[in-house]
Amino acid sequence: MHIHNISKENSILNTFISEIRNKEIQKDSMRFRRNIERIGEILGYEMSKVLSYKTKDVATPLGTAQINLPINDIVLCSVLRAGVPLHNGLLNYFDTAENAFISAYRHHKHSPESFEIIVEYLACPNLENKTLILADPMLATGQSMVATFEALKPFGKPKEIHLISVIGAQEGIDFVNKHFDNNVHLWVATIDDTLNEKGYIVPGLGDAGDLAFGEKLQQ
Repeated sequence: MHIHNISKENSILNTFISEIRNKEIQKDSMRFRRNIERIGEILGYEMSKVLSYKTKDVATPLGTAQINLPINDIVLCSVLRAGVPLHNGLLNYFDTAENAFISAYRHHKHSPESFEIIVEYLACPNLENKTLILADPMLATGQSMVATFEALKPFGKPKEIHLISVIGAQEGIDFVNKHFDNNVHLWVATIDDTLNEKGYIVPGLGDAGDLAFGEKLQQ
Protein backbone atom coordinates (compact mmCIF):
# COMPACT_ATOMS: atom_id res chain seq x y z
CA MET A 1 0.00 0.00 0.00
CA HIS A 2 1.23 3.49 -0.84
CA ILE A 3 1.01 5.73 2.25
CA HIS A 4 0.90 9.50 1.76
CA ASN A 5 1.30 11.43 5.03
CA ILE A 6 0.49 14.98 3.92
CA SER A 7 1.64 16.58 7.19
CA LYS A 8 5.25 15.68 6.41
CA GLU A 9 5.45 18.96 4.51
CA ASN A 10 4.43 22.23 6.15
CA SER A 11 1.29 23.81 4.71
CA ILE A 12 -1.95 25.53 5.73
CA LEU A 13 -3.21 22.01 6.46
CA ASN A 14 -1.41 22.25 9.82
CA THR A 15 -3.72 25.10 10.87
CA PHE A 16 -6.85 23.04 10.26
CA ILE A 17 -5.37 20.01 12.04
CA SER A 18 -4.44 22.13 15.06
CA GLU A 19 -7.98 23.53 15.29
CA ILE A 20 -9.75 20.17 15.13
CA ARG A 21 -7.42 18.91 17.88
CA ASN A 22 -7.76 21.99 20.12
CA LYS A 23 -10.22 21.11 22.89
CA GLU A 24 -11.49 24.72 23.07
CA ILE A 25 -11.85 25.44 19.34
CA GLN A 26 -13.48 22.06 18.64
CA LYS A 27 -16.39 23.01 20.89
CA ASP A 28 -17.66 25.04 17.92
CA SER A 29 -19.21 22.14 15.97
CA MET A 30 -19.80 24.24 12.86
CA ARG A 31 -16.12 25.21 12.72
CA PHE A 32 -15.13 21.60 13.41
CA ARG A 33 -17.23 20.39 10.46
CA ARG A 34 -15.82 23.09 8.21
CA ASN A 35 -12.24 22.25 9.16
CA ILE A 36 -12.82 18.57 8.40
CA GLU A 37 -14.32 19.64 5.09
CA ARG A 38 -11.29 21.80 4.28
CA ILE A 39 -8.95 18.95 5.16
CA GLY A 40 -10.96 16.77 2.77
CA GLU A 41 -10.42 19.35 0.04
CA ILE A 42 -6.67 19.33 0.60
CA LEU A 43 -6.49 15.52 0.65
CA GLY A 44 -8.59 15.41 -2.51
CA TYR A 45 -6.27 17.86 -4.24
CA GLU A 46 -3.21 15.81 -3.31
CA MET A 47 -4.91 12.59 -4.43
CA SER A 48 -5.87 14.15 -7.77
CA LYS A 49 -2.20 14.28 -8.76
CA VAL A 50 -2.08 10.50 -9.32
CA LEU A 51 -5.32 10.16 -11.28
CA SER A 52 -5.44 9.48 -15.04
CA TYR A 53 -5.55 12.49 -17.37
CA LYS A 54 -6.32 13.16 -21.02
CA THR A 55 -5.72 16.30 -23.06
CA LYS A 56 -8.96 17.90 -24.21
CA ASP A 57 -9.78 20.97 -26.25
CA VAL A 58 -11.73 23.68 -24.43
CA ALA A 59 -13.35 26.45 -26.48
CA THR A 60 -12.82 29.94 -25.07
CA PRO A 61 -14.35 33.20 -26.35
CA LEU A 62 -11.07 33.87 -28.19
CA GLY A 63 -9.88 30.46 -29.28
CA THR A 64 -9.15 26.93 -28.09
CA ALA A 65 -7.12 25.85 -25.06
CA GLN A 66 -5.70 22.38 -24.52
CA ILE A 67 -6.06 21.22 -20.92
CA ASN A 68 -5.20 17.94 -19.21
CA LEU A 69 -8.36 16.79 -17.45
CA PRO A 70 -8.96 13.78 -15.15
CA ILE A 71 -10.86 10.93 -16.78
CA ASN A 72 -11.47 8.62 -13.79
CA ASP A 73 -14.99 7.40 -13.05
CA ILE A 74 -15.04 8.12 -9.32
CA VAL A 75 -17.26 6.68 -6.63
CA LEU A 76 -16.92 8.48 -3.31
CA CYS A 77 -17.93 6.40 -0.29
CA SER A 78 -17.93 7.76 3.26
CA VAL A 79 -18.49 6.05 6.58
CA LEU A 80 -21.48 7.48 8.47
CA ARG A 81 -21.80 9.65 10.43
CA ALA A 82 -18.38 11.14 11.09
CA GLY A 83 -17.44 10.87 7.43
CA VAL A 84 -20.07 13.33 6.17
CA PRO A 85 -17.98 16.56 6.47
CA LEU A 86 -15.00 14.76 4.94
CA HIS A 87 -17.26 13.51 2.15
CA ASN A 88 -18.46 17.06 1.48
CA GLY A 89 -14.88 18.32 1.23
CA LEU A 90 -13.96 15.65 -1.30
CA LEU A 91 -17.17 16.22 -3.23
CA ASN A 92 -16.32 19.93 -3.51
CA TYR A 93 -13.41 18.88 -5.73
CA PHE A 94 -14.79 15.72 -7.35
CA ASP A 95 -18.22 17.18 -8.01
CA THR A 96 -19.13 14.71 -10.77
CA ALA A 97 -18.42 11.66 -8.60
CA GLU A 98 -21.04 9.06 -7.83
CA ASN A 99 -21.73 8.66 -4.14
CA ALA A 100 -22.01 5.79 -1.70
CA PHE A 101 -22.68 5.75 2.05
CA ILE A 102 -22.09 3.04 4.61
CA SER A 103 -22.64 2.81 8.36
CA ALA A 104 -20.09 1.23 10.65
CA TYR A 105 -19.95 1.29 14.42
CA ARG A 106 -18.20 -0.44 17.29
CA HIS A 107 -20.32 -3.03 19.09
CA HIS A 108 -18.92 -3.79 22.54
CA LYS A 109 -19.92 -7.32 23.48
CA HIS A 110 -18.33 -7.85 26.85
CA SER A 111 -16.19 -4.83 27.78
CA PRO A 112 -15.24 -1.34 26.58
CA GLU A 113 -11.86 -2.71 25.49
CA SER A 114 -13.22 -5.36 23.09
CA PHE A 115 -15.51 -4.73 20.14
CA GLU A 116 -16.54 -5.82 16.67
CA ILE A 117 -17.43 -3.60 13.71
CA ILE A 118 -21.09 -3.75 12.68
CA VAL A 119 -22.18 -2.59 9.21
CA GLU A 120 -25.96 -2.04 8.99
CA TYR A 121 -26.65 0.41 6.15
CA LEU A 122 -25.15 0.56 2.66
CA ALA A 123 -26.12 2.46 -0.48
CA CYS A 124 -23.69 2.10 -3.37
CA PRO A 125 -23.60 2.30 -7.18
CA ASN A 126 -21.74 -0.16 -9.39
CA LEU A 127 -18.01 -0.13 -8.59
CA GLU A 128 -16.79 -2.26 -11.49
CA ASN A 129 -13.66 -0.78 -13.10
CA LYS A 130 -14.15 2.57 -11.32
CA THR A 131 -12.01 4.61 -8.93
CA LEU A 132 -13.20 4.06 -5.36
CA ILE A 133 -12.48 6.69 -2.73
CA LEU A 134 -13.25 5.30 0.74
CA ALA A 135 -13.31 8.08 3.34
CA ASP A 136 -13.28 7.69 7.12
CA PRO A 137 -11.87 10.59 9.19
CA MET A 138 -10.38 8.50 12.03
CA LEU A 139 -8.27 5.47 11.15
CA ALA A 140 -7.80 4.01 14.63
CA THR A 141 -7.58 0.21 14.71
CA GLY A 142 -8.21 -0.02 10.96
CA GLN A 143 -11.04 -2.52 11.48
CA SER A 144 -13.76 -0.14 10.22
CA MET A 145 -11.88 0.57 6.99
CA VAL A 146 -11.42 -3.13 6.30
CA ALA A 147 -15.01 -4.05 7.28
CA THR A 148 -16.55 -1.38 5.07
CA PHE A 149 -14.41 -2.39 2.10
CA GLU A 150 -15.47 -6.03 2.55
CA ALA A 151 -19.11 -4.88 2.54
CA LEU A 152 -18.55 -3.06 -0.77
CA LYS A 153 -17.15 -6.08 -2.62
CA PRO A 154 -20.52 -7.33 -3.98
CA PHE A 155 -20.86 -4.07 -5.93
CA GLY A 156 -17.94 -4.82 -8.24
CA LYS A 157 -14.15 -4.66 -8.41
CA PRO A 158 -12.75 -1.13 -8.57
CA LYS A 159 -9.94 -0.30 -10.97
CA GLU A 160 -8.28 1.90 -8.34
CA ILE A 161 -8.75 2.32 -4.58
CA HIS A 162 -7.88 5.39 -2.52
CA LEU A 163 -8.37 5.51 1.26
CA ILE A 164 -8.81 8.95 2.84
CA SER A 165 -8.40 9.73 6.56
CA VAL A 166 -7.79 12.83 8.62
CA ILE A 167 -5.89 11.22 11.51
CA GLY A 168 -4.46 7.72 11.44
CA ALA A 169 -2.86 5.68 14.21
CA GLN A 170 0.25 3.81 13.17
CA GLU A 171 -1.23 0.55 14.46
CA GLY A 172 -4.34 1.01 12.34
CA ILE A 173 -2.30 1.89 9.27
CA ASP A 174 -0.24 -1.26 9.73
CA PHE A 175 -3.47 -3.30 10.04
CA VAL A 176 -4.95 -1.79 6.87
CA ASN A 177 -1.67 -2.28 5.03
CA LYS A 178 -1.95 -6.04 5.61
CA HIS A 179 -5.48 -6.22 4.16
CA PHE A 180 -5.15 -4.12 1.00
CA ASP A 181 -3.17 -4.73 -2.19
CA ASN A 182 0.11 -2.98 -2.91
CA ASN A 183 -1.48 -0.68 -5.50
CA VAL A 184 -3.93 0.87 -2.99
CA HIS A 185 -3.21 4.45 -1.86
CA LEU A 186 -3.80 5.81 1.65
CA TRP A 187 -4.00 9.60 1.95
CA VAL A 188 -3.84 10.78 5.57
CA ALA A 189 -3.53 14.32 6.91
CA THR A 190 -1.41 13.27 9.90
CA ILE A 191 -0.34 10.14 11.82
CA ASP A 192 -0.30 9.58 15.59
CA ASP A 193 1.75 6.84 17.22
CA THR A 194 -0.56 5.51 19.91
CA LEU A 195 -3.91 3.84 20.58
CA ASN A 196 -5.22 3.70 24.14
CA GLU A 197 -6.74 0.61 25.79
CA LYS A 198 -10.15 1.41 24.25
CA GLY A 199 -8.77 1.67 20.73
CA TYR A 200 -8.92 5.48 20.45
CA ILE A 201 -6.15 7.51 18.85
CA VAL A 202 -3.83 9.42 21.20
CA PRO A 203 -3.42 12.40 21.13
CA GLY A 204 -6.11 12.27 18.42
CA LEU A 205 -9.03 14.64 18.89
CA GLY A 206 -11.84 12.70 20.57
CA ASP A 207 -14.97 11.36 18.86
CA ALA A 208 -15.20 13.00 15.41
CA GLY A 209 -18.89 12.13 15.02
CA ASP A 210 -19.84 13.65 18.37
CA LEU A 211 -17.77 16.77 17.72
CA ALA A 212 -19.39 17.27 14.32
CA PHE A 213 -23.01 16.40 15.13
CA GLY A 214 -23.46 16.14 18.91
CA GLU A 215 -23.28 13.30 21.37
CA LYS A 216 -25.20 10.14 20.50
CA LEU A 217 -27.39 8.09 22.84
CA GLN A 218 -25.73 4.92 24.06
CA GLN A 219 -27.71 1.70 23.80
